[in-house]
Amino acid sequence: MLEEFKQFAMRGNVVDMAVGIIIGGAFGKIVSSFVNDVIMPPIGMLMGNVDFGSLFINLSDTDYASLAAAEEAGAAVIRYGAFINTLLDFVIIAFAIFMAIKAMNKMKKAEEAAPPPAPPEPSAEEKLLTEIRDALKAQR
Repeated sequence: MLEEFKQFAMRGNVVDMAVGIIIGGAFGKIVSSFVNDVIMPPIGMLMGNVDFGSLFINLSDTDYASLAAAEEAGAAVIRYGAFINTLLDFVIIAFAIFMAIKAMNKMKKAEEAAPPPAPPEPSAEEKLLTEIRDALKAQR
């Protein structure tokens, strides 16, 4: 059973998938940082110094000055600012994957469109042996 598991786990597809998942996780962190630290601050500034991460809807009867105060009090809130950030993360990741797949498909089409290389010409030895074979066939 252990040997079967080892064969399964070490198959090329499983290892490739694991590498893809690890790189994807790291890429997700990069995109999240890009959205939260680079994209959202200028958008928030253009919209009147709004911090999207702190946007929320209070579902309780008590008013709170900030999201942190509401969470500290244990109030039920809808954090729609965090949802906007996550949505932007998704759009950027989806676009990056789309561009990568598009580039791979373009390379694949170029590879398929290239004519196959011509077979190598037979050597002088092979030509001579072919002539000898043909001459012997003709004598029979």
